[in-house]
Amino acid sequence: MISSSSFSSALWLDNEMLECVSVVPEMADTASFSFRSPSGAQFSYDPGQFLTLEIPAPEQPGGVVHRTYTISSSPSRPRTITITAKAQTDSIGTRWMLDNLKPGMRLKAIGPAGLFSNADSQAEKFLFLSAGSGITPMMSMTTCMWDEGRDLDVVFINCAKRPSEIIYRQRLEQMASRTSGLDLKFVVEEPDPFRPWTGYQGFFNQLMLGLMAPDYLEREVYCCGPEPFMTAVREALVGLGFDMENYHQESFGAPVETVAEQPELDDVIPDDDSKAEITFSSSGVTAKVVETDTVLAAARSVGLNIPSGCTFGVCGTCKIKKTEGEVHMVHNGGISEDDIEAGYILACCSNPIGKVTVDV
Repeated sequence: MISSSSFSSALWLDNEMLECVSVVPEMADTASFSFRSPSGAQFSYDPGQFLTLEIPAPEQPGGVVHRTYTISSSPSRPRTITITAKAQTDSIGTRWMLDNLKPGMRLKAIGPAGLFSNADSQAEKFLFLSAGSGITPMMSMTTCMWDEGRDLDVVFINCAKRPSEIIYRQRLEQMASRTSGLDLKFVVEEPDPFRPWTGYQGFFNQLMLGLMAPDYLEREVYCCGPEPFMTAVREALVGLGFDMENYHQESFGAPVETVAEQPELDDVIPDDDSKAEITFSSSGVTAKVVETDTVLAAARSVGLNIPSGCTFGVCGTCKIKKTEGEVHMVHNGGISEDDIEAGYILACCSNPIGKVTVDV
């Protein structure tokens, strides 16, 4: 047992190793690892930052690997520091920790570091969007605000494969049951067998965003998860007119330490000032438009009728074949990946980029 007198007011520096104090299973192949400073020093960091651990790997050159993990604990609880790690099929470092790391063992760590944090934000309303283990920085930021007694106004959205794979679900629900300011929304791809799921199901899209956070335009957004997920989030926000100056993201595969390391986002954003041209090959008609016009609107402007229903990319009624060119399509589940690969688009939510030909 560690007595309170064993802790000092000194701050931990990464020239001192970390000592594991607990390993808490979260779900299959996922655990939270908590560490203390052997000297009793306390931890100081911004919620959302990360640590880089040096992990034994005898089969690798040099006998170690370095792996970066977002800190899932809060700096408001400075006596320990926690990372939550999920092993993928090709994991080396995380797999070693799950199989071998026990309380009392020590690891070298570098950090904390990273820019992904709301510590200096002046915003009063937040939207946290995450998928899988990208939930870890959101947990740190939410816990810190909770501990500081702030008036929470957080819409917390997490996406997972199944309900059983939602990390921290019980802890978040416990917090949310004690304040009206933490609004939890979970999205799953599919339910667990023989366990009904009454929440959101499918892949995150614009319609879900509007239902879960109607006031999203007023919120500062923090997003973390796999790149396809973050791309979908950015496209949804841009398509709805969100000010992307209030958008922040961190890939759990590639956290950055400095502003210079932040990747340039090369998302396609249709422009009012950029001209486009759509040729409707079966009808022999060409429409000159701007990129912000949809293919459906362009067809109607030249007297062509493409059957349509929802106009939100849900029903799939306006599916047509694109034979040449590129479009920017942000749909809400009305078309399959196989159809997209085969060249089909939804006319209602596809914006032409340059010259495009469709079979209409």
